[in-house]
Amino acid sequence: MSAQQLSDLIRFARHNSPFYRDLYASLPPDADRLTDLPVVDQQAFWAANSPLDGRVLTGPLSEATVYKTGGTTGSPKFSVYTRDEWRTFVTAFGQGLVDTGLRPGHRVADLFYAGELYASFLFVLDSLAHAPVDNVRLPISGGAPLESTIPTLRDLAAQVLAGTPTTLCRLAEQVVSAGVRLDSVELLLFGGEALFDDQRRLLATAFPRAEARSIGYASVDAGLLGHPVPGPDARVHRAFTPYSVVEILDDSTDEPITEPGRPGRVVVTSLFRRLMPIIRYPAGDRAEWTGTGPGHFRILGRAEEGVRVGPVSLYTQDAQAAVATADTEGHVVGMQLVVRRWDGRDGLVLRLAAAPGGQHGRDELAGAVVSRLERVRPLYPDSVRAGFVHPMAVEWVRHRDLAVNPRSGKLVRVLDERPTA
Repeated sequence: MSAQQLSDLIRFARHNSPFYRDLYASLPPDADRLTDLPVVDQQAFWAANSPLDGRVLTGPLSEATVYKTGGTTGSPKFSVYTRDEWRTFVTAFGQGLVDTGLRPGHRVADLFYAGELYASFLFVLDSLAHAPVDNVRLPISGGAPLESTIPTLRDLAAQVLAGTPTTLCRLAEQVVSAGVRLDSVELLLFGGEALFDDQRRLLATAFPRAEARSIGYASVDAGLLGHPVPGPDARVHRAFTPYSVVEILDDSTDEPITEPGRPGRVVVTSLFRRLMPIIRYPAGDRAEWTGTGPGHFRILGRAEEGVRVGPVSLYTQDAQAAVATADTEGHVVGMQLVVRRWDGRDGLVLRLAAAPGGQHGRDELAGAVVSRLERVRPLYPDSVRAGFVHPMAVEWVRHRDLAVNPRSGKLVRVLDERPTA
């Protein structure tokens, strides 16, 4: 299925989708540019998008595959693709796999998660099958026990491991702890989450011959977002022209940003999806244009990944930066923010995963991380002194102890363990 013209998509959605018909009701009939259209409100979009009687779809649900997604709003929602749309999706993404370093004959272990309507395992497997270079696909899945995964990787001499950073790191921790060698691994393709420097150190310890690269930027709700761009910065991608249009919008005005280096939120329009149109849909991430090539942009992280602790707003990017600054010797290989409530006050626990064998100097490192984060967020220590919140604490764990989404295998970066009535 070829990508259709934007104006045709707008007219089609406006005529056939009750949601888009209502959204565009006040616009002139000839509105055919993205900047003529409002950005989709996600809460309204998902409220209207029931899989059986939803108002977003442009026709009956008679031929499609239904996938479940957390979207960017937390609770699972449902995305649908016709067989032609899915073929376009995986074919375009598969073409981009060459930019990751995929070579003819590579043996690729698919360690993404499968089942429960989740798309990533099938999506990666189908994208590999539609890639323009021959490859050998090993459909292991991220839910398989490490005790069986490692022998399978060794016996089949897997050269490429594809999975979320959390899955790859859990595998790496087991490889290091067990003293296993997987010398055939030369490429680590991560997706679904950002890969941080602390995780890179663990992966390099377990797979010293392997390079970690982005598998590409896509989601089941937003669709195609970006090819990986070869180079030292795995965050840089380029838009999937002509299959989608990526915009970066000003946080306050929603005006399109065109100059390099100015952060904004990512909004995407899919030009090949007609059953469930995606037009100016917020992808849930922040990015900036790099100016290094046409359509090149750098992903900066989730748009609103943080938590409120008493009166204080804290963001995972702040905590990651504090760890990176304080941890000069690479002892930390993962992190979660945990919010708890006791004695009538909130408290923040930094759950830090230590590298295998790394025991020395934990107290000093924990103090340095907390001090750095408090300098970035001075309202926190001020709130401690005022009696509003408990002092920050550090909890040391193994990487395997970090909480993950049981369906996707992605690291849960913020755990809110406060009781709710």
